[in-house]
Amino acid sequence: MVSILHDITGSVRQAITLLEGLPESLFTKVEPPAYESSIGAHLRHNIDHYHSFCRGWAGGEIDYDHRRRDPRLEREPPLAKAILEGVVADLSELSETEMERSVRVKMDCGDQSEWTTSSVKRELQFLLSHTVHHYAVIGIICRLEGHPLPDDFGVAPSTLKFRQAQEEQLKACAP
Repeated sequence: MVSILHDITGSVRQAITLLEGLPESLFTKVEPPAYESSIGAHLRHNIDHYHSFCRGWAGGEIDYDHRRRDPRLEREPPLAKAILEGVVADLSELSETEMERSVRVKMDCGDQSEWTTSSVKRELQFLLSHTVHHYAVIGIICRLEGHPLPDDFGVAPSTLKFRQAQEEQLKACAP
């Protein structure tokens, strides 16, 4: 599997694993001013972006502005988990050749929404970065609420690789 596919499907699987042990009360909890969006809201937002990607890449147009925003995904962990499992299946079907395809992408970034040119692979990179960002916020919520997480949750793959290299370097220098 191509590295970006491995990284992004691994990242989506992290959310699936999180949902397997997360109480529904924590999934939906909002605690202003510490955090004003629930874990469910962050995951629903990510799912919306995955859906935009999966719906559009094959046709050559990914419209991140036209998202589903299904509120059930913010309240129903089993539904969110099932959708995330489907995302893993969809992403796993991408081939290396398909990832090199050009796509047009639409996203409102504060000024106006317009189409730009990208590639399937670049959009996977965006999705991974976007996912890690939201997982970092989810990680803060979990830690504030005393819910344990793996050390690598909400950490970018590049950071994990850097940390591993640092550990190996320290081991090599140890007497």
